[in-house]
Amino acid sequence: MIYLDYSATTPVSLEVQDTINKVTREFIGNANSINGLGIKSKNLLNSATKQIAEEFNILESEITYTSSATESNNLALIGVSIANFKRGKHIIVSKLEHPSIYSICSYLETMGFEISYVNTDEDGLIDFEHLKKLIREDTILVSICAVNSELGIRQPLKMIRQTIKKINPNIYFHSDMTQAIGKIAISLHDVDLATISSHKIYGPKGIAMLYCNSTVKIKPIIYGSGKSNDLNPGTPALPLIAGFSKAIRLALTDLEKKEKYINLLNERLCLHFKSYPDILINKTKYSIPHILNISIMNIKPETFIHALDSDEVYISTNTACSSGELSSGAMVIYNDVKRASHTIRISLSSMTTSEEIDKFIKIFDKNYKSLNSLVKKD
Repeated sequence: MIYLDYSATTPVSLEVQDTINKVTREFIGNANSINGLGIKSKNLLNSATKQIAEEFNILESEITYTSSATESNNLALIGVSIANFKRGKHIIVSKLEHPSIYSICSYLETMGFEISYVNTDEDGLIDFEHLKKLIREDTILVSICAVNSELGIRQPLKMIRQTIKKINPNIYFHSDMTQAIGKIAISLHDVDLATISSHKIYGPKGIAMLYCNSTVKIKPIIYGSGKSNDLNPGTPALPLIAGFSKAIRLALTDLEKKEKYINLLNERLCLHFKSYPDILINKTKYSIPHILNISIMNIKPETFIHALDSDEVYISTNTACSSGELSSGAMVIYNDVKRASHTIRISLSSMTTSEEIDKFIKIFDKNYKSLNSLVKKD
């Protein structure tokens, strides 16, 4: 098997799996309970949270655990909107967001909020002049992802924050960092709120977090009991949280070394794809190497992906949550419907070996020639 769909999800690392198993067996108490087992679990919860806070140089109280990045995005956008609607109902987002952001924005529009979409330049970076024009006195929130999930375009969060705060210091800045954490060096202090997911960094599925700066005015969107989490009440998923904490520590180790290695793999694949006249490489100078997006112009992407499946090679079209749809990222950059409807995303990892790339190229070539011959016959 050759797995090249790491941007959709990652396998759980053995170290993380060991942590989850140990906590599941040895910490059976509810962390909200006041008995001995509950206190034991609560202490572990506090320890895991403290470790995450130290890794990101934030306060423990600024961490809210959720079940997914989608839930974190909902809490960030809806929670801030509900808490600040008296101050304004205007929100700004980019055109390169995860589909969950747009679904949330559509919901907020039904509640009377106005959504503005900031343009990008030819390389996919936020158009700062357009952003400045969009910012108003009644703007309460800006949400721009750190790294686009389809083309891997990285945004300069610090510069965006400075631009926003200079015009209106009362605006909160949220970033979906799902595709950035564990791949590139990034600071949570460049934003007010950040979404981080476990299963993108070799941690378990079903656990994520929202970083929310202590100065942010936000309301919960779920209500219930449980003292451990005011913004997301209920019984803490302790084994998943402990695994998440371990995954974060591992993911943030040797980032620069991992990125350099992955860049070599990316360049090698790009060099190979350039030999095909009907394959276009969808990347800009701001795309991180972990995500390589191409358009096979003469073959339907789902046909090609299913062909690779038969050889146990696994890639995807665009994002896992919009598989089979037009690539919004490719449309924003290239404004070409055919190109955007023929995209394939290859996700690389520090776990990807050079031997796997060798095999992938051979299998790719075999399937391309086979499917291309059928296209020519038609």
